[in-house]
Amino acid sequence: MSSIPAPTLPNTPFRFVLHFVSFYLPGVLACLVFETGQSLCNILLPWAIRHIMDAVNGALAAKAAVWPAVAPALWLFAGLSLGIVLASRASGTVLVLLGPALRRRIRRDLFAYLQHHSQRYFLGNFAGSLANRIAETSMGSAQVLWTMLFDFWPLIVSFTASLLVLAEVDHGLAAVLGAWVTGYVSISFLLSLRARRYARDYAAARSLVSGKIVDSVTNIMNAKLFARRDFERDYLEGFLDFEVGRARRVFWFMEAIRWFQFSAAMLLILGMVAYAIDLWSRGVMTAGEFAMAASLSLLLIEQARGLSRKFLDFFEYLGNVSDGVGMIVRPHEVLDGADAQPLRVTHGAIAIEALDFAYLDTRPVFAGLNLHIPGGQKVGFVGYSGSGKSTLLNLLLRLYEPQRGQILIDGQAIASATQESLRQQIAMIPQDPMLFHRSLLENIRYGRLDATDDEVIAAARQAHAHEFILETEDGYQSLVGERGVKLSGGQRQRIALARAIVKNAPILLLDEATSALDSVTERHIQDSLAQLMQGKTVLVIAHRLSTLARLDRIVVFHHGAIIEDGSPAELLARNGHYARMWAMQAGGFLPEDEAAAVETVA
Repeated sequence: MSSIPAPTLPNTPFRFVLHFVSFYLPGVLACLVFETGQSLCNILLPWAIRHIMDAVNGALAAKAAVWPAVAPALWLFAGLSLGIVLASRASGTVLVLLGPALRRRIRRDLFAYLQHHSQRYFLGNFAGSLANRIAETSMGSAQVLWTMLFDFWPLIVSFTASLLVLAEVDHGLAAVLGAWVTGYVSISFLLSLRARRYARDYAAARSLVSGKIVDSVTNIMNAKLFARRDFERDYLEGFLDFEVGRARRVFWFMEAIRWFQFSAAMLLILGMVAYAIDLWSRGVMTAGEFAMAASLSLLLIEQARGLSRKFLDFFEYLGNVSDGVGMIVRPHEVLDGADAQPLRVTHGAIAIEALDFAYLDTRPVFAGLNLHIPGGQKVGFVGYSGSGKSTLLNLLLRLYEPQRGQILIDGQAIASATQESLRQQIAMIPQDPMLFHRSLLENIRYGRLDATDDEVIAAARQAHAHEFILETEDGYQSLVGERGVKLSGGQRQRIALARAIVKNAPILLLDEATSALDSVTERHIQDSLAQLMQGKTVLVIAHRLSTLARLDRIVVFHHGAIIEDGSPAELLARNGHYARMWAMQAGGFLPEDEAAAVETVA
């Protein structure tokens, strides 16, 4: 089975956004052109009004007809107004086509990249947090682009066009506007950088409060059982007060920014009007030019007034992108080699050679482990918790990479095979089966997507799941809830067994596969497992040692080393470690560790 490689994604926010913009460059350039046209038309309306007023004044002074004289300027005004409508709506149309597609591509590629991370990565990060980061990164990337296209770029065009138009009338007017724009933008940018820190603290406080509320709601039954509803409200009150304090700090600072904005706007309009009146009074400026200067000032003030807020939003969006990229776009721990080939299993023989592995450098699990399992053999792994049994299955599935040594299947190193082809040849029934919030039919068919409905039902019958499935509200179409919460532990394990039966892989791994079953159901399931194991290489982990009696061989692990290896009868006859564990079983289960074993005997 071919494996689609992870997409190549930049690991810095600006490069990340530009990477996805490059796929939609024609649409982005079209938006840029239309926004340029809209801004130019918008800022040139006062210029058209100037020509209208000057034409009217000229016609009145010459005692000529007004309408013929003013017609060209009116047509210019109408053309600019129409240009605003057409350019804005054309830009809006491109945005409708571009926006959802851009966000879809970002979410798709981030999810594809996320899929290639190792088990270690997923154990260290909450699934909900990762899903939220994908959503926020896609939205933040789009918002960064929209802010640049629809906020910053139109302001640049408007300021530039205004300076050119005013320079045509008087260089001094252009200089006043240029100085104001430079100072206003610079101070707004610096204030926004400081406000960004306050806003980040406020966002962290909101997240903290949300987390506390979720934690309390999740444990609402504990609050009721221990009569602690008042305590939970009081406990939350302190965090709410903390959030209010952070919020007021942000809002007071934003209020100070608004004082600056309104004061700067007042100074601009007063300065421009006073300067224009002086020019008009000396005959340097016409009435139309005066009206244009005042109109341009008001228009620019209105556009620039929210600049600090736009800067703050921009940095917030960029921060969301940076957070998501920093969390998701990390180097992958387990990678397929450039020359990786599909794994081909003929007999299912497994060889473990000189294997070293540690989750942490200071705590090795295996050191030089060697084990050979012939194809078709049924082998049980036994040992106290932490002895390395489940770790070995994880390494066989290549969920982790060993530091040294290799694992071979039918003579092929699994590190040289594609991960997809390796896992296609292995069926796993875990202790805590993971189900999708999908129908029972879909969950069972997940073992082999081309399985027919009849094959799915036959597998459910063999797993003794058919009866309880029919008792559900919608039968095989019933949804199982998040991670299968609508089912009992035993029901989930039977669905996992049916899924493995449908998959029918040549290598079968069982990790406490019957631990959640009652004794009657387990007897039936053992018969089903016996059928499923036929012709397969099987590795079984079980604390209930009686479930291993039918296996060909038992391998006993202790502190990451194999200390005994043989058939169940041979190991009992040796009267060694396995025999002692057998004798120490309480209620048919193996104690968690040696200390518990001693207590059991006592």
